[in-house]
Amino acid sequence: MSGAPRPRITTRDPGETTRRLSGWLATRLPGSQAVAATVPASNGMSSETLLFDIDHPRPPVRSCALRLAADPAAYTVFPTYDMARQYRTMRLVAEHTDVPVPRVLWLEEDPAPLGAPFFVMERAEGRVPPDVMPYTYEGSWLHAATDAERADLEAATVSVLARIHDQVPVADAEFLALPGSGSALRRHVAAQRAYYAWVVEGREPSPLIERGFAWIADHWPSDTERAVGTDSTAGAVGTDSTDDTVLTWGDARIGNIVYDGFRPVAVLDWEMAVPGPRELDLGWMIYLHRFFQDLAESGGQGGLPGLLRRDHVEERYARLTGHTPRAMDFHTLYAALRHAVVMLRVAYRRIHFGEMSAPADPDALIMHRAALEAMIEGRYW
Repeated sequence: MSGAPRPRITTRDPGETTRRLSGWLATRLPGSQAVAATVPASNGMSSETLLFDIDHPRPPVRSCALRLAADPAAYTVFPTYDMARQYRTMRLVAEHTDVPVPRVLWLEEDPAPLGAPFFVMERAEGRVPPDVMPYTYEGSWLHAATDAERADLEAATVSVLARIHDQVPVADAEFLALPGSGSALRRHVAAQRAYYAWVVEGREPSPLIERGFAWIADHWPSDTERAVGTDSTAGAVGTDSTDDTVLTWGDARIGNIVYDGFRPVAVLDWEMAVPGPRELDLGWMIYLHRFFQDLAESGGQGGLPGLLRRDHVEERYARLTGHTPRAMDFHTLYAALRHAVVMLRVAYRRIHFGEMSAPADPDALIMHRAALEAMIEGRYW
């Protein structure tokens, strides 16, 4: 990873996007325009971000961020980008919790102004643990922090998860429920299988990912099962006495949080939010850190082995919520499996743009292949 160029993240021209944004902004706030626009170095591939200021005598806020759906002609990482869904989710979390979600200002569902739907939100100032180069590598601000400072960041971050799960009424999140029948977890896995089928359509399937889905089916956590729905209640959120369904953030990782010092000031990237078991978020947060830790160790560095340790995260979460995480071997493997599907699509996107050649073995495109294999074989943790 350290020697590889960053994958292409956009096919759009930032200057043209800013010009068109100014034209649209003037219809919402007459006399205004977008100025000082920049594309953040951490701009992702699930949607595009443009940072800008509003030039106006009395703007609602001065510093803003635009979240724009990915260009559908740019070999997108995901099949759909529902910006209204993200906008509505952020408003829901802000309404019911004290989690620092950026204030959303405007939603535009018409693709005409910028070529795709988008929303505008207030921009938070601070630092984000980077993906490239990973925050686990020497030289990152988080690597340079003290153990106490990283402990403060971890505690505050796990608290974010606890508050999302405990404070948002899950009934109000029903618009986020995945289609189909069965428990929220079964619907989630079915959606991931469908996503994987979309990723490999017309290409060689991944034997490793196929093994991962087979493992998931064979090791289903009975203690997290929920009431099975019917076609007539396919959108309903089911619960039973063994566990509870909550609003999950979805992309729950420290790389999606803006920190002021070591305190979260903005929780970002809500496109993967769904009702589901708490362990979806816990497994994702724990494994995504391990992914970056494994990268550091494979590069001969020590990384940050004391940060977001599985046992520490589970214990802290249980103290905060009274809920003891269950079936975490299942959920951390499921997180690694989901990440493998995303990484496979990202690699195919790089091949599409001529940034790399296709190997004979599609599993070679999965950066954490060894970790996922070890999880399946029961020798990772």
